[in-house]
Amino acid sequence: MSAQDFRAPESVSRLQNGGIVVGGVALLVAIFGAMKSPADFYHSYIFSYMLILGLTVGSLGLLMLQHLTGGIWGMVIRRPLEAASRNLWLMLVLFAPIVVGMKYLYSGNDQETGWLNAPKEGEHALTSWQQGYLTQGGFLARAALYFAVWIVLMLVFNNWSKQQDQESDAEGLKQKLKKLAAPGVILYILAMTFAAIDWVMSLSPRWASTIYGFLFVAGQAIAAMGLMIAVIVLLAGSEPFNDIIKKRHLHDLAKLLFAFNMLWAYFAFSQLLIIWSGNQPEEISFYRSRLNGQWGVVAVIVLLFSFAIPFLLLLSRDVKRTASVISKIAVWMIFMRLVDLYWMTRPEFTPRAVPTWLDIVVPVALIGLWLGFFAMNLKQRPLLPVGDPNLSEVLAENEH
Repeated sequence: MSAQDFRAPESVSRLQNGGIVVGGVALLVAIFGAMKSPADFYHSYIFSYMLILGLTVGSLGLLMLQHLTGGIWGMVIRRPLEAASRNLWLMLVLFAPIVVGMKYLYSGNDQETGWLNAPKEGEHALTSWQQGYLTQGGFLARAALYFAVWIVLMLVFNNWSKQQDQESDAEGLKQKLKKLAAPGVILYILAMTFAAIDWVMSLSPRWASTIYGFLFVAGQAIAAMGLMIAVIVLLAGSEPFNDIIKKRHLHDLAKLLFAFNMLWAYFAFSQLLIIWSGNQPEEISFYRSRLNGQWGVVAVIVLLFSFAIPFLLLLSRDVKRTASVISKIAVWMIFMRLVDLYWMTRPEFTPRAVPTWLDIVVPVALIGLWLGFFAMNLKQRPLLPVGDPNLSEVLAENEH
């Protein structure tokens, strides 16, 4: 088959148009909300942004992981992963509201001051190291560095993959991609760890966790893999992908989704166990506000619907191989990533766990726009890497 045979079906165009229309309308409503209640808008924006950032850089991480391992599991999702990673340009633009709204995010709450307005001395002062690290200039400089790392990796892996389709030295490019993937994964994890500390953990600057960044990396792997499963199920509904996407492909991706979910649960439980065992006043503040009252109910919802129920469902081999079922589970797990991010960020601003209307409109706006641009990227290249030497293994008819 040629590159023309792997062009995007009409369903991708519908996703593009629907995402941009729904996202655009919701964005206009969200802008109205920002003018009416800027604090509520930015509180909704931060957790919504972190979800679509996870879909973007999580896809970049999975892309590099696939090149590193050479697994056939990633061949059918490589081009969707590349398309998702190219949304980094959109993420760079959408980071602007976080910069503009810093005073609403990092100035603390009624109980304690944030790092943006913390006193230099006295009871509520930060440590000298925190005062040197948590500055507005440092925040912006480090953000520029994180985006620079991600964008360089995205450009290299996307461009080399495109060259692989056009040049005869496909094997040479494959080895170059593999060699770069190992340091690339490390750079992605390091950048994401510090980004999570700067953008989210610093909402409560007097609390810290050494495993916090890994929680985000594992959560992003869940969200990105969930997206990939939903996308290939969508593509499998049209020619020629209804003959290419096999149950074995779904099975492999669903097993990875299962593994990432267990990894995320392990990190989350480890953090809770260590802090619970230590029982230090400066460490328990995070869970004290999230395991009691209304937020305690949300914590139970996250435990049950983000881990326990998907864990039990994904134990089944039949579930992992049934497109209509596994796609719904995948989309649900993306939604639960949003709920988990809501639980991680919103208690810093209010004891009320009931979402505001902006908590609904802002995620719809950002997710809609993200999907629209993702679909537009997906249409730009063949949906399978036609130059990859291992493509024949993907097209093999055998099942297992």
